[in-house]
Amino acid sequence: MPEVDHSSLLERHQRLIEISRQLAATHDLNTLLNRIVQAAADLCHAEAASILLYDEINHQLFFEAATNLEAPMMQGLIVPVDTSIAGWVITRRQPVMLEDAQHDPRHFGELGSLTGIQTTTLLAVPMIAKGQAMGVLETINKITGQFTLEDQDVLVVLAAQAAVAIENARLAQQADLIAELVHEVSTPLGSLNAVAYLLLRPEINTEQRQKYVQTILMETTRLAELTSAFLDLARLESGRGRFRIESVELKQLLEECAEVMRGKAAEKEQELNVRIDPNIPTLNADRGKLKQVVINLLSNAIKYTPPHGQITLKGIGKPGEATLHVIDTGSGIPAADLPHIFEKFYRVPGSNQAARGVGLGLSICRRIVEAHGGKIEVSSQLGSGTHFTVRLPLLTQRRLQ
Repeated sequence: MPEVDHSSLLERHQRLIEISRQLAATHDLNTLLNRIVQAAADLCHAEAASILLYDEINHQLFFEAATNLEAPMMQGLIVPVDTSIAGWVITRRQPVMLEDAQHDPRHFGELGSLTGIQTTTLLAVPMIAKGQAMGVLETINKITGQFTLEDQDVLVVLAAQAAVAIENARLAQQADLIAELVHEVSTPLGSLNAVAYLLLRPEINTEQRQKYVQTILMETTRLAELTSAFLDLARLESGRGRFRIESVELKQLLEECAEVMRGKAAEKEQELNVRIDPNIPTLNADRGKLKQVVINLLSNAIKYTPPHGQITLKGIGKPGEATLHVIDTGSGIPAADLPHIFEKFYRVPGSNQAARGVGLGLSICRRIVEAHGGKIEVSSQLGSGTHFTVRLPLLTQRRLQ
C-alpha cells in the first residue's frame, strides 16, 4: 500500500479552504467559472480542466469554462449526454476516473477533432446543487502519472462548492436584473395608469381619446420590448443563452440587415449607405445573434440621426478578423457618457425622449460580441455623430458543430 503524503494532503485541504472563500466572495459568473477550472487543474495537477453545464431541455452539455479553450472556441461545442463520459457522469451522478479515456466506449471522439486536444487520463465528477444535476467538473491529462482517489476526493469537494457558488451567482444576477426591471417598468405602468384614468373622464372629445389610445399603444409596445430585451440579457448573463454556430457569409448578412432597416431610414429621409469589402471572409458564428447586433446598431443610428442625415454600414476583412462599422451623422454622445454606454439600462441624459429605447440593446450587443471572442467599441463627437466598431476574430472550421 503506497505511503500517504500527509503534508501534501494538508496543503490541498488548506488550498480548498482558500478557494472556498474566494468562490463565496465572487458574484460575477464568468470570473467564478474561470476560478473554478483553474483551481481544479491546480489541485489535481492536471494539464487542463473544464466545466460543462447541463441543458435539461435539449438534453445536452455545453462547455462554459476551460483552462485550455478560449471563449470563442467553446461557443457551440455540444457534448451529447447519451454518448459521452460527461453524459454518463451527469446521468448517474457518479465520478469517473480513467487511465485511457480515448479507448473507453463512452468517449465522445468528435471532441478531440473539434478542439485539437487529445485526452489520455481523465477525472470527472458531477456538480449538484439543491438536488439538481447542474453539470460536470472535469480534469484531463494528469501531468505526472495517473489520477488518484485523493484527486477524486478533492475534485468532489470542489465540485460541491462550485455548484453552490454558481447557483448563488445566478440568483444574485437574477435579483439585480429583476430590481432593475421593476424600476424600468414603473414608468410606463405609471403612464398607462394615468392615461386610463383620463379615458374614463366623460368630457374628453374624440381627438383627445385618440391621443390617449396612441399613448397606451406606445407604452405597451415599450413594455413588450423591455421584457423581451430583459429575457435576452438574463439568458446571456446567466450562461443559459445558447449559441448555434454555423458558417456565416458576412456580406450576405450585412446586406440583409441593411434591407431590413432601409424602410425605417426612408421614413426619416435618411441615406443608408452600405460598403462591404468583396473579400470579407466567412465567419463561424451564431448567425441570428450577429444579425441582432447589426440590426440593433443600425436601429440606434436611425433613431438618433435627424431627418436627411446619413448612416453608413461597413464590412471590412482584415488579417485574422472581420470588422463591422456603423457610422451616423447624429447628435453624438458626450465624452462623459461614453464609458457607460454599454451598461444595462443606461441612457444618455438629455437625449431625444421620443427616440429613447429600453436601455438594454447595447448591453446585449456587447455580450453577444464578447461571446464570439470579439470586441465592440464606440467613438463619438458631440454634434458630429457616432461610430460603432465590432471586431470579430476568424475562427477555425473545427469549431463548427
